Amino acid sequence: MFESKYSWQAPAGTEDTARSLAEALSVSPLTAALLASRGIGSVEEAGMFLNGNLEMLHDPYLLLGMEKAVLRIQQAIENGEHILIYGDYDADGVSSTSLMIYFMRHLGVSYDIYIPHRSNEGYGLHNHALDWANQQGVSLVITVDTGISAVEQIAYANSLGIDVIVTDHHEPPEVLPDAYALINPKQPGCPYPFKGLAGVGVAYKLAQAVLKDPPVEWTEIVAIGTIADLMPLTGENRILVSRGLECMRHTSFQGIRALMEVSGISMGSVTSTNVAFGMAPRINASGRLDHAGSAVALLTTEDMDEAQRLSHALDELNKERQQVVEVIVQEAMMQLQGKMSGGTVPDVIVLAGEGWNVGVVGIVASKILERYYRPVIILGIDPETGMCKGSARSIPGLDIFEALTSCKELMEHYGGHPSAAGMSLKREQLPAFEEALNHYAASVLTADDFTPVTSTDGEWRLSDVPLSVIDEMEMLAPFGMANPVPKLIFRGTQLVELRKMGKEGKHLKLVVRQGGARIEAVAFGRGDLAELLEEGMTLDILGEVSVNEWNGSRKPQLMLQDMKITGPQVFDLRDSKEPWGEIQRIYDQVAPYMRLDHRHIAAVFNPRIESSPKMDLNDCTLWVYDSKAGISAFNDAANTYGKDHITTLFMVHVPDSADQLDMLLGSFKNLSNVFLLHSGRNKAEQLTIPSREQFKLLYVLLMRLAAEPIREQEALARLSQQSSSTLRMVTMMMDVFEELSFIERLDGNIVVIPKPPKRELSSSIHFSALGSLAEMEQHLVYAGTSQCTSWVISRLEGAS
Repeated sequence: MFESKYSWQAPAGTEDTARSLAEALSVSPLTAALLASRGIGSVEEAGMFLNGNLEMLHDPYLLLGMEKAVLRIQQAIENGEHILIYGDYDADGVSSTSLMIYFMRHLGVSYDIYIPHRSNEGYGLHNHALDWANQQGVSLVITVDTGISAVEQIAYANSLGIDVIVTDHHEPPEVLPDAYALINPKQPGCPYPFKGLAGVGVAYKLAQAVLKDPPVEWTEIVAIGTIADLMPLTGENRILVSRGLECMRHTSFQGIRALMEVSGISMGSVTSTNVAFGMAPRINASGRLDHAGSAVALLTTEDMDEAQRLSHALDELNKERQQVVEVIVQEAMMQLQGKMSGGTVPDVIVLAGEGWNVGVVGIVASKILERYYRPVIILGIDPETGMCKGSARSIPGLDIFEALTSCKELMEHYGGHPSAAGMSLKREQLPAFEEALNHYAASVLTADDFTPVTSTDGEWRLSDVPLSVIDEMEMLAPFGMANPVPKLIFRGTQLVELRKMGKEGKHLKLVVRQGGARIEAVAFGRGDLAELLEEGMTLDILGEVSVNEWNGSRKPQLMLQDMKITGPQVFDLRDSKEPWGEIQRIYDQVAPYMRLDHRHIAAVFNPRIESSPKMDLNDCTLWVYDSKAGISAFNDAANTYGKDHITTLFMVHVPDSADQLDMLLGSFKNLSNVFLLHSGRNKAEQLTIPSREQFKLLYVLLMRLAAEPIREQEALARLSQQSSSTLRMVTMMMDVFEELSFIERLDGNIVVIPKPPKRELSSSIHFSALGSLAEMEQHLVYAGTSQCTSWVISRLEGAS
């Protein structure tokens, strides 16, 4: 069984709401169901969701601390004070800082900006930066996307006579800083209705409070930060991002125009997906590998030449970032292998390395989480100071901010969200830190939490998604967090066509059919699965529908996210040159799709052909053919795990008999995948299913040849030639004659018994065994793929 990588979670209990919405809004059942699954239960709510505008934004003065902050800014304007905008180095921080620059320019005030260097300084407000601000004559600091945890630093600012207004959206700590004003919708006692603003969203609300109607084009910057920081695209965020994307399609910002160009984005059709995967990584690259100031300069420049230069520089940084990430991922994976005792992955993966660029450790954490589906913390170690700075990414079952809070005494600093966080700690605290996190996780997580889950928008048929419905679904855009691109399940589709595509065949293109409807499906980066699929297979698929436009033609297309093949599967990889290496390659390739770990795998081989396996998967179970029991355990893993966990079998050699094959298949009660890696026999050794006529002919030839005793090897060779049967076939037929007392074997000779007893061929055990073995080898060794795999499946189903 080819399992889906994820457990597909369908929305529950929205059918009645969807029906009423479809009727009231005159939309398709699918579009109505999508609205209902997003929590929209009435026509009024649907109107807000689909037609929200800037006039519907909440009053910024509902934010606790806003009135005090506005009065202080107005005082600074009147007194001609020098203001410092203190930002952060990620895309949200860059966007927030850029927005505040436009705000300061609009107000015509004296200002500076300060963004800490990710590697040299780390996250948050720093005393040395406040010292510098004091030297510059700053009397008011406005933080954006940071500050809510800066208790000591803001106390220091107060001692210098500097007022601090904090605008932030991160989770507030138990003790809040004594700032002049704190603006954060998540802080205790804040009545603001929408808690999901990004840092740039909070900064925008400050500008809105002061100006009442900020320039509409500022929403472009809000959109970039909100999308990049993975904030929910619901409520106010949806309004701000929608308006921002609309403005971006005819942007007057030179930097945004240049950034879209270098990202290969068509300005007239920019989407939230373009921002997330095209623009945001390049903005983030500045803070990861250099200094975020270059990204701020890009978003705030009014010079097109400078915008072009800066955008190309960010593009090069992003390419460098990709290479750096790949190197660290490889090193981290090797380190993790050393921690996986008995193949068991820790509940929380904590990895640290000298020289690992702290600017990309969050990306590395995401990649390792995707591979192992565990909370992951990756830290870069400064070899001189011993300080570790890192990033965490978590799974839904573990609130990583709460987990870090449980061991806060081990860290110098930490902060973040339930799914992502950052921290710094001393090197000597690493073992205790890892132990504490795993102890906490063990008390919170259950086995179900380690099964990857993806939310879907239910089961549909291909006929439910014509072009008109796909176009209609666009009214739900922009898509992102809390309003994801719809993922639809299509069950029981038949695979009609299959081919690799792209450079080096890295991608997969399928055509599937369901009833009278067909659709093309593309799976990026999944070309390696082509050899595991066959035309005619029945697939359950999960995908995102879109429109493929080419040369003026438009047709539905499915972007494949996941797939599943139900029932037992047999994969024909016969005649593999290095079968043991093939097992390792297949495991690495398909483990996520078959939900495998080493205890689920069995490899069986013939010890007479190969005394010991040549493979690295020492923790998988190894078995050898046994003439009495069918198979017997070969390694410690087989003895430890036993047979009940086995779902996937690698057959390295052909069984000695059909009975042995049935005992093999019957030994593993939960077997659903069989990979055939054995060699095909030489035609010179082929057996045929024996017939009476064949035995009669051979007996006549034997009587002529062996009137006197004859050396067996000579007789076999001559009989093989005269009967046109292989030497192996003739040898096994001699076993039948001997069992039936037609011949005797004496001292290497064959002696024909003149008057043998009358016995039926069918009474011979050797005759039945020869027939069964010939049939098995005919299907298992010599048949084509379709006939071979169908026959093994029938034996597998019979064994179960």
